[in-house]
Amino acid sequence: MRTGKTSRLIALGTALAGVTAALCMAPASAAGPAARPAAAPAAAPAVAAAPAAFVHPGVNLSTAQLDFVRGKVQAGAEPWKSAYNQMISSKYADLNRTPKPRANVECGSYSNPNNGCTDERQDAIAAYTDALAWYITRDDRYAQKAIQLMDAWSATIQQHTNSNAPLQTGWAGASWPKAAEIIKHVYGNWPNEARFDTMLRNVYMPTLIKGSNSNGNWELTMMEAAVSISVYLDDKTDYDTAISKYLTRTAAYVYLPTDGSLPKTVPSQNLDTRDKIVNYWQGQSTFDSSMTGVTQETCRDFVHTGYGISNIGHVYETARIQGQDLYPQVGERLRQALGFQSKFETKAAAKPSNLCPGKNLTLGLGPITEVGFNALNTRKGIAMTNTQALTERQRPAGTNDLFVAWETLTNAENPN
Repeated sequence: MRTGKTSRLIALGTALAGVTAALCMAPASAAGPAARPAAAPAAAPAVAAAPAAFVHPGVNLSTAQLDFVRGKVQAGAEPWKSAYNQMISSKYADLNRTPKPRANVECGSYSNPNNGCTDERQDAIAAYTDALAWYITRDDRYAQKAIQLMDAWSATIQQHTNSNAPLQTGWAGASWPKAAEIIKHVYGNWPNEARFDTMLRNVYMPTLIKGSNSNGNWELTMMEAAVSISVYLDDKTDYDTAISKYLTRTAAYVYLPTDGSLPKTVPSQNLDTRDKIVNYWQGQSTFDSSMTGVTQETCRDFVHTGYGISNIGHVYETARIQGQDLYPQVGERLRQALGFQSKFETKAAAKPSNLCPGKNLTLGLGPITEVGFNALNTRKGIAMTNTQALTERQRPAGTNDLFVAWETLTNAENPN
């Protein structure tokens, strides 16, 4: 079977420089009346326009990054060789995998009911895994398996329903375009590509682009998927909308002392009193320099916090590939969020009494540090001692079975 290796890499256009226009929130005294407005919601940050032409492949990974990974694996270099072996021996790379598409994927709270939810997410991760495996090995069986999985779902799925539908749409929607970028723009030979594009445009994007007022990881997951799909579909309008929502939510998800005595908020959530904000932040009530990098869900658990941090890193990386430097708006929040959580995850620091008062930390950050660590440490040379310790301890980082997969393989020490 021919590979159609001709790359359709599109020339990168010049993006307008982005500037932050978020308003600082007015501090409120803890002793003030409960009904008194605690802070003004952050205004939507001004963002650069989508590029004149999108780069492909350009969702989380570029051609240069993929070539770097392929070269390292072929050379038997570590940690890439061990990470590749982990991936290729996983269930996601099984060439006997049978897709399990459904017309209606019904996902309730805490996976009850779970009618096709796990199947969809894992088939999407498998398609991405197979696309990566093909790129590294040039074994056509992997590309054809990725195509089989994507074709099965694009021929079947019509909707996501029940309470977790928006989050499910984000989780699966974050993996599908990563697979499709490699297959469409490098492998080729995909007769049903247009049908897959229609699936993303009609089944996923209408839900994703609306965003969410639930816990911050919901909207960050949805914006990762929306940005990724927008790049894949060359949709500049949805890309700009998704990046704008992402920047607003990121600023409201990770606290920096420059935010003031309370964290920023998303305007549509109407968190207009201190009590409302503290409740939304899972009881975290101290916001000062000692809490630099605490997130909106740190006091909930590190698992969900890891989802949000991962989303922030993924979108930052995709935007960078597309010529959009979001470091001024996002870089410091990403660095501090990674470092703050990592120092507790590795037990390099004990929980202070003003962090999640009256609660123990629920650890379990997951395999989510490689992308952000590589973007800030490898490329920019920023020291990240705690994040580095956790990242190296977790190598090779595998998958969280939701939307994160094989990031030691793809991002460890990747300079491109």
